[in-house]
Amino acid sequence: MEIIVIGAEGDIGRTICAELAPRHDIIRVGRNSGDIRADIADRSSIEAMYRQAGPVDAVVSAVGQVHFGPLTDMTEEQVMLGLTNKVMGQINVVLVGMDHIADGGSFTLTSGVLDRDPIRMGAAAATANGALGGFVVGAAIEMPRGQRVNVVSPGLLQASVERYGDWFPGHNPVPSDRVGRAYAKSVEGAITGQVIIVE
Repeated sequence: MEIIVIGAEGDIGRTICAELAPRHDIIRVGRNSGDIRADIADRSSIEAMYRQAGPVDAVVSAVGQVHFGPLTDMTEEQVMLGLTNKVMGQINVVLVGMDHIADGGSFTLTSGVLDRDPIRMGAAAATANGALGGFVVGAAIEMPRGQRVNVVSPGLLQASVERYGDWFPGHNPVPSDRVGRAYAKSVEGAITGQVIIVE
């Protein structure tokens, strides 16, 4: 398959590519690196990405910004960062991409653990994660031409512990190979409308 991986150079993106690249052709996408440059916060950039990539069989998105900070200081703008970037950005990857991927193709989005296992200062991120789960459940029943859509919701990756571990007290890090297999399940399998939890 020809597969776009958005956020290919991030911790999750590298895990996805390591799992899928031995069996498929990967088009790596990033804001500042990759085969194609794109910013999911800008719908026109997503449109340009699809034009440059040409026909593909699957799209995997492992990007999205969210705000972390105390609830008592949180502003509407800080919450909206996650909703406009991580949520709407990934939703636009699907909305724009439906006309660009093959019959029976798939979209795999990325949320995270915080809407089911919260941490301090993570309310905005939890909100974004929950919204992505709701989108894929609702969108799956209307996808055209046999296309599928799922979201992978991983815990804290082992590869990310050095940078983010202090934010996640008591959380058991998730091995990268298990996270990679969750994306393979979505891309290579037959499920749709699922939140694929990796803990």
